[in-house]
Amino acid sequence: MKKTLSLTIIVFAMSCSSHISPSYSPLNGGFDKEGHRGCRGLMPENTIPAYLKAVDLGVTTLEMDAVITKDSQVVMSHEPFFNHEITTKPDGSYITEQEEKSLNIYHMNYDEVKTYDVGLKPHPRFPQQQKMKVAKPLLKDVIDSVESYASRSGKQPLQYNIETKCTPATDDIYHPKPAPFVELILRIIKEKKIEERVIIQSFDIRSLQYLHQHYPNIKTALLIEDFDKKSFALQLKDLGFIPTIYSPAYQLVTPLLVKQCHDTGIKLIPWTVDDAAEIKRLKNIGVDGIISDYPNLF
Repeated sequence: MKKTLSLTIIVFAMSCSSHISPSYSPLNGGFDKEGHRGCRGLMPENTIPAYLKAVDLGVTTLEMDAVITKDSQVVMSHEPFFNHEITTKPDGSYITEQEEKSLNIYHMNYDEVKTYDVGLKPHPRFPQQQKMKVAKPLLKDVIDSVESYASRSGKQPLQYNIETKCTPATDDIYHPKPAPFVELILRIIKEKKIEERVIIQSFDIRSLQYLHQHYPNIKTALLIEDFDKKSFALQLKDLGFIPTIYSPAYQLVTPLLVKQCHDTGIKLIPWTVDDAAEIKRLKNIGVDGIISDYPNLF
């Protein structure tokens, strides 16, 4: 029965698209060690110090989130607003949960965005996180910093796994629609000449579909929430093509899911795994990589 199911998925997925998803293998070895938001457990998330620390810890891929400013700059941020858990205002006071969504990055120029600190406030869920004064960086500055640091440190080139933070409900409110969103990211990627080392991931299949249609050589990762109860085959049907990577919440990973992905020619890289025993278990059942807030656990 399992063999029949796998074959059905392969035939179905191949019929979904005239393009084959780009092959994928980490540049620094077979198993992809991804630092979530750089290394959120140890350093302020989605900041240059976090990415550089992750480089020191030997990650093969830097996982990060992208949002867009009013002046069309690509900024590293998990939310398109200033999260109350991590943000200090320019006047030194903390942002409250009630006001955070009113501080819409899509309505701010980057000159204003960088006046907010995202590294000084103690994080309620990551007590090991080092505190420092730091702002949300531009994607272009992240790439320049990481490339230079890796070269000086004698590290192999890293991959960049960039998430588009968008949903249909907030198009043109907190972010542009998928096409201009993707184009702003790809413009930087092409300028930096790192296309072969970039993965674009998203829960929003529209971003991935646009990429597949217009940039079929860019690697894609389909993100899956832990509450998504659709079957693997139906998720692929909705997407309409074979992504490079299937990236579910780690709680969804089973030996059958590993087999389904591999039989379909897709790599399986779950998120976000912060327990050493769970990392070992997932490696033992055959996942191709892991995204973790604590790259030191690798």
